[in-house]
Amino acid sequence: MKFDTPATTNPIDRLKVVGKPTDRIDGPLKTTGQAPYAYERHDVAPGAAYGYVIGSAIAKGRITAMDLSAAKAAPGVLAIVTAENAGKLTKGNFNTANLLGGPEIEHYHQAIALVVAETFEQARAAAGLVRVTYARDKGRFDLAEALKTAPLKGDSSGEGSAAPPVDRVGNFDAAFAAAPVQLDATYTTPDHSHAMMEPHASIAAWDGDMLTLWTSNQMINWGKGDVARTLGIPKEKVRLVSPFIGGGFGGKLFVRADAVLAALGARAAKRPVKVTLQRPLIANNTTHRPATIQRIRIGTGKDGKITAIAHESGSGDLPGGGPETAVAQTKLLYAGENRLTSMRLAVLDLPEGNAMRAPGEAPGLMALEIAMDEMAEKLGMDPIAFRVLNDTQVDPEKPDRPFSQRQLVECLKIGADKFGWARRSAMPGKTRDGRWLVGMGVAAAFRNNLNMRSAARVRLDSKGRVTVETDMTDIGTGTYTIIAQTAAEMMGVPLDQVVVRLGDSSFPVSAGSGGQWGANSATAGVYAACAALRDKVTTALGFNSADAVFEDGKVRAGNRSVALGDAAKAGEIVAEDHMEYGDLAKKQQQSTFGAHFVEVGVDAATAEVRIRRMLAVCAAGRILNPKSARSQVIGAMTMGAGAALMEELAVDKRFGFFVNHDLAGYEVPVHADIPHQEVVFLDETDPTSSPMKAKGVGELGICGVGAAVANAIYNACGVRVREYPVTLDKLLPEMPAFV
Repeated sequence: MKFDTPATTNPIDRLKVVGKPTDRIDGPLKTTGQAPYAYERHDVAPGAAYGYVIGSAIAKGRITAMDLSAAKAAPGVLAIVTAENAGKLTKGNFNTANLLGGPEIEHYHQAIALVVAETFEQARAAAGLVRVTYARDKGRFDLAEALKTAPLKGDSSGEGSAAPPVDRVGNFDAAFAAAPVQLDATYTTPDHSHAMMEPHASIAAWDGDMLTLWTSNQMINWGKGDVARTLGIPKEKVRLVSPFIGGGFGGKLFVRADAVLAALGARAAKRPVKVTLQRPLIANNTTHRPATIQRIRIGTGKDGKITAIAHESGSGDLPGGGPETAVAQTKLLYAGENRLTSMRLAVLDLPEGNAMRAPGEAPGLMALEIAMDEMAEKLGMDPIAFRVLNDTQVDPEKPDRPFSQRQLVECLKIGADKFGWARRSAMPGKTRDGRWLVGMGVAAAFRNNLNMRSAARVRLDSKGRVTVETDMTDIGTGTYTIIAQTAAEMMGVPLDQVVVRLGDSSFPVSAGSGGQWGANSATAGVYAACAALRDKVTTALGFNSADAVFEDGKVRAGNRSVALGDAAKAGEIVAEDHMEYGDLAKKQQQSTFGAHFVEVGVDAATAEVRIRRMLAVCAAGRILNPKSARSQVIGAMTMGAGAALMEELAVDKRFGFFVNHDLAGYEVPVHADIPHQEVVFLDETDPTSSPMKAKGVGELGICGVGAAVANAIYNACGVRVREYPVTLDKLLPEMPAFV
């Protein structure tokens, strides 16, 4: 099915199942421990051996010697895989560095060996006996220093966030110089780790030349292709299975060392092998969100209208990598005739930078939305009023291209009313609750909508039961449930008559989970398959498909009504289709919008920051399941709070690695850090996005949160911090006198 004209009335619009706040159908499995995650597939690979990954102890250089003798002789050891005996390996399409290093080393903790043994403890002990000698080279580990000579570099995150190396509209330099009110400020965001609960993990088993990987991966088809490419085997000889994933946030979009090494280990040991990456390797061996240094300049008239806006960002990555597209939202979010955006990419020898929840917009808005607050203060304007004044209903770089939907102003106004913004003191440091200085902050939220081709297979049996099969994944987002809701709505059956099977590369290729495209795209693919199944059902029953109504487990046309299952009396009916997209997104800009409101308390004596309450107001098309969508947004708000207050991968600039590479040193928010959170979804549908009229919302929830927290801190105590995270050491020197 091709979607190339705006959606009109269709079966989804009945909203008997879709749009209802439905409990996740996978919830009971997860809460009772019955959901089989990748490392726990004892049922499919009994007697699996254990692999333990050895990571490089240097960031750049080469291995000059590797003594395996003691490890090979250790109890229980079955095999040791290194670059010397692994055979020819090719770098995957989605990897910047080789997943098995040696003799050349590209980054710290790059996998250089896998020890396979009967037990995990034996594998770990034997790994400690491997003796590696290195020749260390000088590396590049300082982003600020490297950016001094870094070239301009445009790119796309692959997730809807993109910008050219430099983009100019009008004459920014002249307009900025002439602007009566100006801001020129630099903001920095650090490297971030995904820090998901479930580490990267895989079990590999060979049956002849056929490889099956039970793995934790967000994008099954991408992963299948890269495993095949890396190992040099036909794609049809690889099967990936990933029905449950314990968090990914972009870190599991791509195949990592656990999957490839499990496959190599299983081949060497001639039995199934399971591998999980140790927690320290998640920070240094896998991908992370790169640090940025961002300069923002805004010029306005005395009336507050933006006449010039520039956003320049720099980030770093390994050779062959790409930039963090932190300027992308600035191209679309606010009006202004004279505009400049640019990106620079420094070559660093740190671990690979890549996608993390809302790549581009999340760190970009951490800077832009502080700048907007600073500008409002210079103008003596309320921060919300300043944003509303500079709203635009068209792409500011292409004024003839409107937004398909844009309710940013409504999000800001509804949020202000609900949050009690009118009670906020415009003068920082004037609101007090005992020893706590109290402040409110706001930030706009923005994330582009992206549609991806997605397919599904739908089966109908004689009992009227509908089974959906697609390689779509559920990374904790509620995918099982919204796909079931879509099929139930389309086929007119109750939710308990739908079975959903996900995460298997033997199923039709879906959009996968990433980029905020998963929900809308995957359900649209199920819509297409169900539409094909409806045609087959009406043909089998002798109905005119245009007149048929699927409802309450029956098919009805005129005064004739037949049980849905009767269509499959002669045998199961199967339909498969996909949804692909025309150029509607080129004619109208498809984006999602929101507003974040945060209230904080700052201890007047110690500068300790405590978030007191949070509110997100989102406009993101039709909300398919308000309950799971709310969970996505409050989780994103929590991640945004972490980025604002504590999350930072500390770089050792001497030796080139992230020092705090575990959950003891890399701090993330816990329950005590996050108080009451409220989420409001505007009633909205976008007929240009898909037949579902939906968009993504999971990444919108993180966009702008960090700035809202930082702005609230400034309003509370009067200290402006432009270097994230906002920690005590950055607040204390400028705190007002304690009284």
